[in-house]
Order: sequence, then structure tokens, then C-alpha cells
Amino acid sequence: MVVAREPEEYQVQRRDHGEGRKEQIIQVDKNREVMESDSKDTKISMLKTHVPLPPIQVFPPIITSSSTYQSHQLPYSQHPPPQPPSAMTSEGLNSRGQTNPFFLFLFLFHLLIAAFAVSFFSFKAIQGITGKIGLFRKRSERHHLIYWLSPVEGSVVLAIVLAFIWQKTIRVWPFVMVRFILWFSFGSTMVVGILLLCFSRPATFGLGFVFVFFSIGSGLYACWVTPRTKFASKIIDSSLHPISRFPDLNHPTYVMLFLGFVWISIWSFAVIGALNFPYPALTILGLVLSLMWTAEVIRNVANLTVSRVIALYYLRGMQSNTKFCFMRAVTKNLGSACLGSLFVPTIEASRIIARGLNLLEGEDEFMFSCAHCCLRVMEAVFRYGNSWAFVHIAAYGRGFVAASQSTWGMFQKAELEPLVDSDMTSSICFLCGISSGSICVIFASSWTFSTEKNYTATVTLLSFLVGYLLTRIGMALPQACIGCYYVCYAENPNPRLFDSTIPERISDIKTGRALVAPTPRFPRRFAPRS
Repeated sequence: MVVAREPEEYQVQRRDHGEGRKEQIIQVDKNREVMESDSKDTKISMLKTHVPLPPIQVFPPIITSSSTYQSHQLPYSQHPPPQPPSAMTSEGLNSRGQTNPFFLFLFLFHLLIAAFAVSFFSFKAIQGITGKIGLFRKRSERHHLIYWLSPVEGSVVLAIVLAFIWQKTIRVWPFVMVRFILWFSFGSTMVVGILLLCFSRPATFGLGFVFVFFSIGSGLYACWVTPRTKFASKIIDSSLHPISRFPDLNHPTYVMLFLGFVWISIWSFAVIGALNFPYPALTILGLVLSLMWTAEVIRNVANLTVSRVIALYYLRGMQSNTKFCFMRAVTKNLGSACLGSLFVPTIEASRIIARGLNLLEGEDEFMFSCAHCCLRVMEAVFRYGNSWAFVHIAAYGRGFVAASQSTWGMFQKAELEPLVDSDMTSSICFLCGISSGSICVIFASSWTFSTEKNYTATVTLLSFLVGYLLTRIGMALPQACIGCYYVCYAENPNPRLFDSTIPERISDIKTGRALVAPTPRFPRRFAPRS
């Protein structure tokens, strides 16, 4: 039988049991002290043999510039997280430089002269109405006030109402309104043309033919772009979704419409004084050109405000302050708005005319060679001045030409050029203005023809101009949203913010399933033969 060996302290206790408990306690305490000292030595040795940590390394800060980052070679764990190539820098977002200051000075100088001229002619009109210049002049001015100014001012009020109606309906029913606007502009201009022809006066007869020809052209355009209406409706519907996140986004449009109403009302009154001024035709033509530029600047200020709010939402997910964006548009970016308002309508109109000439067929080789040359020139100019530039002007604070180049370059890089080139949403906004102008003409010309037939032609022109300009100001909100949708998608196609509308359309264009029907670049007989 094997007996387990007992610990030594228990053997000592058993042998010396009779000698008392004091010796036993001393022996046990000694053994405990030995065990505790051994455990302490073990812990100290473990601490001494622990793997030492590497020393903390301090590196110099990264040197940054506006466009590039210069850094030393750092360990992988110490590099900053990669930024997407399209992310906007803080310098771009908060740029404090004035864009296109020369054109800002030019516009302010023009506005000062226009304000002086309007004040002077308004003063002359008041003098004529009060009879301080002469009895005949008094009767003439009062006659203009009653039979000429009243229909024009009525057209101003009607145009503002129509602007809100067009904007609201296209936001609520985009799929219905795209087709409706195409055919309503055709019908309204045709009605205006027939109405003016029925007046049987020389001036109205010529205007009637112009409206009839335009109506025929708009009808052909509506037939031509019918395959694209579904995609245009989807783009409008998708681009207007962020508006619900910004309840005050429409306030700048209200302010600009009110400002346009006040300026046009005073301007119309000043025309009465200009009628009795030497060379009245040239004077009124100058006032009309000034009004058109001023109204375009007002519209593009609203465009820049909305573009900055929506662009920062798409590219950064930011809830921007609309008031701050509006103040930025009327201060830092006003020069670009003035430059764009002066050249964009001219460039786009010339581009449309050049494309229209290339649609014709004939045997005159010289004529079509010239048309082809003009189209190439306008296509080259379009890259340096287009309406898409307002998105980068608002977001980055770039000049108008630089913004035009950057936006068009992004379209080419993202292979969106065929899609943008065949876009018809800008034409929808344009036809809204044409439709409002036609309604104002029907209202004002009928009123004037029943009261004073001699004023029918001039009232027709001014009422159409007023209706068109004010409606375009009201349509600045949807047009800015559509522009931001295209440009921001080309810059950063984040699937969380954009749906599959554009990718599916690009795929359909590449596979030939989409009927884009772009405008021919040159006649078919000049096309390269395969």
C-alpha cells in the first residue's frame, strides 16, 4: 500500500505536537513568506521579459495647397483615408473671390444708366400727364396711360400668375405636363398668329405670320421629340425630389419675381415718356435690350441660389442655408451671372439656328458647307459658354468660362455628352415662357384692339416679352434642379442619391434601344460612308 507523502509543515506539526503551538505557527509562517517571495520574483521577471513597444514617432505635418497634396512617406496606417476624386474641397466650397468682376462692373454701370433713363422718362411722363408741358402733350400722355399702359400692366400681373401655375403643375404632374407643354405652345402660338392676322392691320399682319411660322416649327419639334418625352419626364421627376428637404428653397424665386414686377412696372411707365422723345424707336429698343439683360440676371441669381443648395446636397449631403446661398449669389457670383446672362441666350440661339440649317436638304454645296462650318464653330463656342456652367459657378465659385469648360469636360469623361446633347428639359422651360407670352398677347391685344387699334402691335410685342421673361424667372427653380442632377451625376454618381434613370438611358443609347434622335451635325450626303 502506497502512502502519499505529507507536506513537511504537517510532519513537523505531528512530531512536535507536545512542544506547543508556537513553534508550529512560526514554521508555517516561514513557508508562506517563501511562497510569497517566489511569486513576487516571478511577476518581476515577467515584467522584465515583456516585449518592448516601439518608440512614438513624430512626423512633420502634411503640406497642402489648393490643388495638390505633398506629403512625406508615412506608414500605411498613418495615411489619411482616400477621398473620392469628385469631392469638393473646403476652398472650393467657401471661395471668397469675386467671379468675373469686369462684367459685374459693366452690368452695374449699365444698370445705373438704365435707372437714370427710366427715372428721366418717368418724370417726363408725369409732366405730360399733369399738363405742365402743353395741352396736346397732356392729352397724348393720358391717352397712352389709359389705352397703352393698362393692358401692359395687366399682362405683368397675368404673367406672374402663370409663372406660379407652370412651376406648380410641372412639380406635381411632370409626366403629364411635358407632353402638355409641347402641344400647348404649338396651339397657343397658332391661336395668337391667327388672331393677329384677323386684325387685318399692317403691323399685326406681319406679327401674325411670325407666330404662325413659329407655331409650325414648334409642332414639328413636338413630333420629333415625342420618343424622348418619357425620359424627360423621369428626369424632371427625379431632379425635383430634393425640393421637399428645403421648405424655403422657393423664397429667392418669390423675391426675384417681386423685383421683376416692380422693375417692369416702372419700365413700362417710362416707355410712355420715351414715346415723345426724339428717335423714339431707338430709345425704346435700347430700353427693351436693357430690360432683357436685367431680367436674365434676375433669373440667373435665382438659378445660382438653387444650384448651390442642391449641388451641396448631392455632392456633400449638406443642408445648406438658402439665405446664405442667396447672399452669395448676389455678391460673389453676380459677375458670372451677368456674363452668362449676356452670352448664353445668344450662343444657344445661334447653335439652334446652325443646327436647323443642317436639317435642310438641297443641291447647293456652298450653302451647306457654310452651314456645316457655322455649326462646328458654334459647337466649339458652346464648350466655353453654356447654361450648365451655373452649377459649378454656384458650387465652386468659378468664373463662367472655367465653369463651362469643367462641366462639359465632366460630361465627356462620364460619356454623358450624347445624353445631355439631346436633353429637352431646357426646351420645356423655354416653351413655358413662350406659352405664357402667347396667353398674355391674347389678353392684351384683344383688350387694346377693342379700345385703341393703333396700339395693338406695340402692346402685343411688350405683353409677349413681359410674359416670357417673368415666366422664365419663375421656372428658374426646376431648371436649376435639372442642371444640378446632370452635372452632379457626372461628377459623383452616388447610387444612394441618384436612381437608375441615367444609367439605363446610357445603356439604351449604347445598345441602340433608345430613340435619341439627336440633331444631325451635317447633311447626310456629307456623312462618311461605311
